[in-house]
Order: sequence, then structure tokens, then C-alpha cells
Amino acid sequence: MPRRIESLFLDGPAGRLEALLEEPGEAAPREAALVCHPHPQHGGTMHNKVVYRVARGLRRAGAVVLRFNYRGVGASEGVYDQGEGELADARAALDYLRKRYPGLEFTLAGFSFGSRIALRLGCAADNGAAARRVIAVGFPTIYKDSAYLETCRVPRIFVQSTHDQFGPLNEIESLVGSLAEPKRLVAIPAEDHFFAGALDRLEEEIAGLG
Repeated sequence: MPRRIESLFLDGPAGRLEALLEEPGEAAPREAALVCHPHPQHGGTMHNKVVYRVARGLRRAGAVVLRFNYRGVGASEGVYDQGEGELADARAALDYLRKRYPGLEFTLAGFSFGSRIALRLGCAADNGAAARRVIAVGFPTIYKDSAYLETCRVPRIFVQSTHDQFGPLNEIESLVGSLAEPKRLVAIPAEDHFFAGALDRLEEEIAGLG
């Protein structure tokens, strides 16, 4: 699939942030999407294979997609900041994306640690404008601080491996069941948290979300 790719640096709260912008090559984008990567202290980068597949699925659905590296990852400046600084990085990336494509609705997505960042950003009361949706892939239920989800009314789509060791299916089903609408859970038969054996299926599911 033809695509336009731009490598760039964004102004972040702790210095420049390395980023990659991809536009659909065959038509003007229908929405803008920000994709957040996994935990930076466990090898997470914007080039993670799950993040790449999520981004490609969104692009296939007509989105212009921005991926970025949190502070201290790759060529991004700064150091790891316990999730709070990374949330601020995501907010800066979203601000850039919305200013560059002011006429488009926006989607937030993320994998693992990045799913928590995307949800926290999307559910924030001071977001300025509501996201069209938040796509949380491989949400880690091992973190029990989910109070930010309890009053969230942004449409949330949880996409989980059936054998996710960091977010077991029974736990994610219980969590999603307790949340207010609108919400949806998509379970994908896969070998582990990283969707081993099911990356193609993951991409198809993301592309099919519309």
C-alpha cells in the first residue's frame, strides 16, 4: 500500500521527541491517530512490532498516523519519568497532530504501557476536545490504578490476546464489564501479550474498526 512517511522531531516538555508520521497514500486522511508504544524501560519503542501493526491497520482504515518515542527512547531527549512525563510527551504529540490536521477527528491508541497512556490522555477532563475513540491494545491489568477509567465516557475499544500474561482475559473481561458505556472488548486468539501467531489478525481487526 503506497504511503507517505515523514521522520520528524516534535517539541516535547523535556526536549525534542523523535516521531514518524505516515499518511495514507491513495486518498486524503479521514482521521488522525496517535499511537503510543510500550514501556520504555522494557525495550518499548515506536518501532515495536505490535505498535507497527496497529499503526498500519489504522492507516489502512484511512488515518494519518503519528508514532513517537517517549523521552529518553531512541533519539528523544530526556529521561524516563514514571509514566507522568510520558503522559506529557503524548499530550505534546497529540497537540502537534491536531494542529497539523485541525479539521480531522482524532483517535488515540496504544499498546501495553502505551494503552494506559492513551486511555489516561483520552479520558482526561482537560483534553480540550474529545477523542473519537481510544483503542487500548494489550491493556496490562497488573496495574490496579484504573480509577481514571471509572468516569470516562470516551468510546473505548480494548483489544486483548486470549493468552495475555500481563492482562489475563478473565481480568480484562471483569474490568471492561465494570466500565460505563460506550465500550467494547475484542479478544484475539494469540499465544502471548505480544500477539505471537496473530499479528496479521490484530492488524485486520484494527483496520476493520473503521
